[in-house]
Amino acid sequence: MEIDIIETKLKNAFESNSEVKLLEVLKQYPILFYELYSRHFGPCPCFCEVSFGGELRCDFCWLNDNSDGPEWVLVEIEKPRMKCFTQKGEPTSDLNHAIEQVKSWDRYFSKNPLEKTRIFGAVKKFRYIVIAGSKEEWATKHAAEWRADNNTKMNYEIRSSDVFLRVPETIESVKDTFTLTQVYPPSELKKFVEGNTYLQTMKSLLN
Repeated sequence: MEIDIIETKLKNAFESNSEVKLLEVLKQYPILFYELYSRHFGPCPCFCEVSFGGELRCDFCWLNDNSDGPEWVLVEIEKPRMKCFTQKGEPTSDLNHAIEQVKSWDRYFSKNPLEKTRIFGAVKKFRYIVIAGSKEEWATKHAAEWRADNNTKMNYEIRSSDVFLRVPETIESVKDTFTLTQVYPPSELKKFVEGNTYLQTMKSLLN
């Protein structure tokens, strides 16, 4: 595993505060999603840039094939050092915009249930994740309280971009059990859905 290269590319993306560069690194090294995946052994594939509803698109998504039904994880990536709060402790327009994007996904699928089936095969629930800002900013008292309250009340969660920075430190210990090695283009999602026995079984049970 190219740990030094991964760390260098991550550092460059964070220092330049570039969403584009961070997305490129994540596409190259999906092991960086380690902390976000609920199943580490034999995880389901990760897909990028999946579009729906015309102008809507998530940066990454994957399936959690849980025993109680399929959970699809949809992820929105923002600038790694995006300013999330004003000096008054209020969410910035950038943070509100990121959250609104995720809310628009939820509204779309609530209004268009057939699209959930068309795109994902079967969906028991969605898990929405917004990744933005540094752990230092989220560690401040008002930010921590705001996120705790927000994550409890809303159907999405907010994580700091440092969720990726911690992974290189543990790659050697997790690389053999976390077998996700490739991020697939959106064109591969349909093939995955149609060929997945679990999803097809759940589709008949849920519909």
